[in-house]
Amino acid sequence: MRNNSGDIYNKLAETMTRNEMRGLQLDRLKKIVKYAYKNVPFYKKQFDDIGLKPSDIETLKDIEKIPFTQKSHFRDNYPYGLLAVPQSKIVRVHASSGTSGKPTVVCYTKNDLDMWSECVARLASAAGCSDKDVVQVCFGYGLFTGGFGLHYGLERLGASVIPASSGNSERQLMLMKDLGATVIVGTPSYALYLGELAERLGYKKDDLKLKTGLFGSEASTPEMMRLIENKLGLRATNNYGLSEIVGPGVSGDCLEDCGMHINEDHFYAEIIDSQSGEIKGEGEYGELVLTTLTKEGMPILRYKTRDITRLDYSPCKCGRTTARMDRIKGRVDDMLIIRGVNVFPSQIESVLMAMKEAAGHYEIVVRRENFMDVLEVSVELNDASLLDNYGDLEALRQRIRHNLKTVLQIDTVVKLVQPMSLTRYEGKAKRVVDERK
Repeated sequence: MRNNSGDIYNKLAETMTRNEMRGLQLDRLKKIVKYAYKNVPFYKKQFDDIGLKPSDIETLKDIEKIPFTQKSHFRDNYPYGLLAVPQSKIVRVHASSGTSGKPTVVCYTKNDLDMWSECVARLASAAGCSDKDVVQVCFGYGLFTGGFGLHYGLERLGASVIPASSGNSERQLMLMKDLGATVIVGTPSYALYLGELAERLGYKKDDLKLKTGLFGSEASTPEMMRLIENKLGLRATNNYGLSEIVGPGVSGDCLEDCGMHINEDHFYAEIIDSQSGEIKGEGEYGELVLTTLTKEGMPILRYKTRDITRLDYSPCKCGRTTARMDRIKGRVDDMLIIRGVNVFPSQIESVLMAMKEAAGHYEIVVRRENFMDVLEVSVELNDASLLDNYGDLEALRQRIRHNLKTVLQIDTVVKLVQPMSLTRYEGKAKRVVDERK
């Protein structure tokens, strides 16, 4: 039915003119606001507290009148306080980890699951997947939305899906080889680990038929993706989503590699200044805010994602006209302030991935010594023999330190460590330890 060239899955939705998309979004925004006000007590109270009526939303710009929804609101309304339908209409419950010991619960009706699968199928197709592919899903199959979200979307596309789940890495590689997997789904850090493990176990590039990686659940830099491509011999693509909105399926790369296409007919995106809440212009970096336009079970208005990106509304060479978002630059919460300087882990990753001696694994530790912040970066080497020559090792350490200072504008403590000495993660990588907290 489709080839592997990034075919457009739903031409009607993905190639609308900007005016057509804006008209559809406005129509759906008005409906979802009325729906949420009528059926979700939380939103009725939010509106009533500031004297806002659903009828006040007459243009897309009027969305700015609506208060933000934040992570804490999920916690305050745990578990089912944000539902817009009776419990009997809910056919699926997922959850993400919470900071207070209680997870963030999200619920889906049958219509929601259909919409979710449609959105994922579009993004998978844009990334080059088709009904001819064999897809190995290396996300965990549990309350986490990643595994089931990609699974059902890829089945909708017509692909053969291997629900391998996470862990047991040697078995993962065996299955990839024996079952002829052409697509891998997982986190970038786990894909990098599988590439390393394949080399150690003696796999040759020809042993695996992988051609595409659908990676998400954690931020990654272009340099990290190129390293994965070299290790596994595939085309690495990013996709983006979050449980509070739907899970994976909000946006994803096409083969032009110029930003992740947003499924705008289902999700309205804004970029704001995190502090003031003011709307940023096209092309400006800021915090991503998302509104679900068609979600039935748990509609969410103006959710502050804490993710930092920017938007591009120009048509793409792939033929899609949907807005694109940059890969996530960082999170508002993850930004480190070191001696008054804003530092994002992604900046450090970009520097390290450009060093051929670095293996792609690193750890960042921030601590306070003598009332001063100290930023320490442990860098895993890809060749143990580099540790044998102190002069060369010191020269490499100073080179990394210089490159980091050029980008970050602050000095760092650089430690070079043995291959395979840093922790590997099957899920999201935990690379930052802030000992000041």
